[in-house]
Amino acid sequence: MAFEVIIPNAGESVTSANVAQWHKADGDSVAKGDILLTIETDKVSQEVEAEQAGTLQIITPEGEEVAIGTVVAKINEGAAAPATTPAPAVVATPATPAAATPPPATANSGKVIDVIVPAAGESVTSANVASWHVASGDIVTKGTALVTLETDKVSSELEAEENGTIEIITPEGEEVSIGSLIAKITVGAAPAAVTPAPAAKAAPVTTPKTTPTPTPTPAPAKATTAAPVNEEDRTTRKKMSMLRRKIASHLVNAQQTAAILTTFNEVDMSAIMKLRKEVQEDFIKKHGCKLGFMSLFVKAVTQALKDVPSINGRIDGTDVVQNHFYDIGVAVGTEKGLVVPVLRDCDQKGFAQIEQDILAYAEKARDGKMEMSDLQGGVFTISNGGVYGSLLSTPIINPPQSGILGMHTIQQRPVAIDGKVEIRPMMYLALSYDHRLVDGKEAVTFLIRIKDCLENPSRMMLEM
Repeated sequence: MAFEVIIPNAGESVTSANVAQWHKADGDSVAKGDILLTIETDKVSQEVEAEQAGTLQIITPEGEEVAIGTVVAKINEGAAAPATTPAPAVVATPATPAAATPPPATANSGKVIDVIVPAAGESVTSANVASWHVASGDIVTKGTALVTLETDKVSSELEAEENGTIEIITPEGEEVSIGSLIAKITVGAAPAAVTPAPAAKAAPVTTPKTTPTPTPTPAPAKATTAAPVNEEDRTTRKKMSMLRRKIASHLVNAQQTAAILTTFNEVDMSAIMKLRKEVQEDFIKKHGCKLGFMSLFVKAVTQALKDVPSINGRIDGTDVVQNHFYDIGVAVGTEKGLVVPVLRDCDQKGFAQIEQDILAYAEKARDGKMEMSDLQGGVFTISNGGVYGSLLSTPIINPPQSGILGMHTIQQRPVAIDGKVEIRPMMYLALSYDHRLVDGKEAVTFLIRIKDCLENPSRMMLEM
């Protein structure tokens, strides 16, 4: 009995997933609970476990995009013997030329079958010839996988309908319309491509005759000057991950649907740096984590949202939705792209709880175990480009939110304090906001409120 491994549902708006990585090989024995593969949707990554023990039979290779509910593998009950038996069988057969013999002729020998791009849904008008699994001139048998086609929704494979010789018309990478002819199969015909095998024996006879000739001396000069540049050696092409594609479309959508404006200010970090230094050791002993800058910024933003409530709102059609809660998104960079987990009810949490929540999210992001619920429902976002050394930037808001705060690197700079020039640790702050909802006065007031909270942390802790 075989158990099917299917792509699980990952949310209402998710219709497809990418087979990112198989953690087991085809034919491996697996135990119940073993991690089989990692899938990526346009929002999060997710691991799929084996629900029973047996032998793994992989159907969909890595890198393929498939619809939710697609069977990507099977687990056959029992030992892994079936998967390993073909290996000795191949070694034991000395008569490999038998594989090159053409399939037996049928009543339809000589008939030409067109390989066309099949329909893939009402809204799909074209497909990409992603990968040919055979070469032009190859002998194919009925059921052989010929080509992988990709639409903007799913990938699919076309199989040979008869035995014969294939002639490829459309090369890999070409986009064609539904119904296009991409190859032909001549039924039952033995290809000329197979006959060069014995001819290869005659090739050595020809080569010694040509090599003794003394004339090849000028050849190197011609070869050097005429050597063409192979672009494939100079570039690498690969498909964008679903997460990166989602980030791209999300950012473009943000730019096109909101009137984004950015205002700047700077904050003197002396006070909170002094505070952290004074309490850090005791803070770690009591809470088991460090007091970082992020929790201080989160609390400062929460206070500013209370004082300038228009930024804690969003536009929904012709309506304005005012939020009365304080769920703050914190941008976290990962190897696969940027994710924004949401810290819940920041107005009700202390600095230690916020720091612990940030550490937990960072670990989940690193392990690829972020869930959909972790990324939904934020009212405002904080992005810390300073950890990468950014001095100044204009962050893009995260729709449908109306604002995002950009933190930057801390630099020792000369500033005027009470008529004197002093060297202080300064950070530039950037607030990008949706000008459709938030006026310039409110945005500047909001940013100055954050600056006041950070430069006077005692007033922030007293919510003043």
